[in-house]
Amino acid sequence: MPAGRFLATSIAAALLLTSALATPASAGAAVGAVVPTDRGPVRGAVEAHTRTFSGIPYAAPPVGERRWRAPEPAARWSGVRDATVPGPRCPQLGDPVVGIPRSENEDCLYLNVTTPRNPAPRPRPVMVWLHGGGMRSGAGSDSDPRRLAATGDVIVVTPNYRLGIFGFFGYPGLTGSGTFGLQDQQAALRWVRRNAAFFGGDPANVTLFGESAGGDGVCAQLASPLAAGLFDRAILQSGSCTTANPVAVILPVAGAAEDTWKPRSLTESLGARTATEGLRCDNLACLRARTATELLATPAVYWSPAFDTPLLPVHPAEALRTGHFNRVPVLAGHTRDEGRFFVATFFPGGIDDPTYQWLLTTAFGDRAGEVAARYAEAGSPSLAWAAIVTDRAYVCPSLVAGRAIAARAPYRHYLFADRAAPQIFALPAPPPFPMGAYHGAELPYLFDMDGVTLTAAQRRLADQMIRYWTAFAASGDPERPGLPRWPSRLAQSLAPDAVGPVDLAAQHHCGFWAEYPS
Repeated sequence: MPAGRFLATSIAAALLLTSALATPASAGAAVGAVVPTDRGPVRGAVEAHTRTFSGIPYAAPPVGERRWRAPEPAARWSGVRDATVPGPRCPQLGDPVVGIPRSENEDCLYLNVTTPRNPAPRPRPVMVWLHGGGMRSGAGSDSDPRRLAATGDVIVVTPNYRLGIFGFFGYPGLTGSGTFGLQDQQAALRWVRRNAAFFGGDPANVTLFGESAGGDGVCAQLASPLAAGLFDRAILQSGSCTTANPVAVILPVAGAAEDTWKPRSLTESLGARTATEGLRCDNLACLRARTATELLATPAVYWSPAFDTPLLPVHPAEALRTGHFNRVPVLAGHTRDEGRFFVATFFPGGIDDPTYQWLLTTAFGDRAGEVAARYAEAGSPSLAWAAIVTDRAYVCPSLVAGRAIAARAPYRHYLFADRAAPQIFALPAPPPFPMGAYHGAELPYLFDMDGVTLTAAQRRLADQMIRYWTAFAASGDPERPGLPRWPSRLAQSLAPDAVGPVDLAAQHHCGFWAEYPS
């Protein structure tokens, strides 16, 4: 960014910026605790192998009249801003299963930047992480990317984005209905384009990656014409770009209101009903006057992204099918036992045989016996239903989406398959079955987590995964010398001391589900 655009308000800040701009990023000038940004300089924390800059505002606080509006630019500041503490997490009820606290603070559009400490001969790839949490919980600061940054020699950015009713609320006549959280993600990506070079990153080499709801966010940005040019590669971890509704597979009585992707008309209908029944409001001014506490107390609605909007004109599955998506290299995958986490969460004591029969009959009608026979070797009703959820809601639909992407852009697929992965969730009760490679099990292999320890073999796998992920971020290809070859047509199975190709379609009964009407 030209120096003249930065309105320095102190001699020290002006000199710092001039030095940073006059020295090419490849010379490794920005390795200290103070770094300029387009809004003002920040002071982070320098450790043995990394530097971390926390709580940097990338947009103005979405409070008052800014609630349910597109993110606006953050204000400039004078002097050096402290960047050693993360910003507040966006409003959310909290989630004891994943150890996430409650928040009512709407001033939450902050991000964190982690870099290797040592200078680099050239600008580093930038990886922007979208956290998971069902679009209703979590924060960028929940993930510790120091090992990822140092081992992979990349810059990692972890933003917050608006969640739940604050991020995906819709209302008749409200511009941006159902997309405010996605707009925040795009604002964070624009911040990265403007500021990556100050931290030693390459603003022309940005990888967007995320897991679960974060993977859904990556999918939305792939399908969004407004995200064109904001990122150069994408990694989807357990995200959904398809019409498969994981909630409806887990609980077959769930309806369209629980879909990950909702038509704008449905989102606005849910919003109007919430306004009148839950908040006693009949206009936006009244809704914006309600407190965060009152909004969080409204009857439970699964607020999630809306399509038929300027940001997301069509369902992501349709965008992929027709080729109307941002054609960047994509790496995507799932865990081998995605569904076990959901069975353990929705059915804490496990699934007994009568419940299993009810689930089968409710979900599949007169084909229940056929489905049961296909999964008869699972070992228990709980494991059988978990396998059905894994295959029908995650792995097989992702292969369909992958084929659509691969027809128009470079594409690779993985399966995280460590069935002895450490437990990272505080489940309601110990499940009466092994968790296997459950939903989210790959996270401690990429990020450090308090209280989670990997074995020596798992640490080797973690190192391999980081090198695959960051090789992809650098070049769009996960191949790297010294790593097992990545198959071009099959998926790469990732397990300790057992990395190699796997036929996902055969392993997860995808031929069967392709014939089953969805």
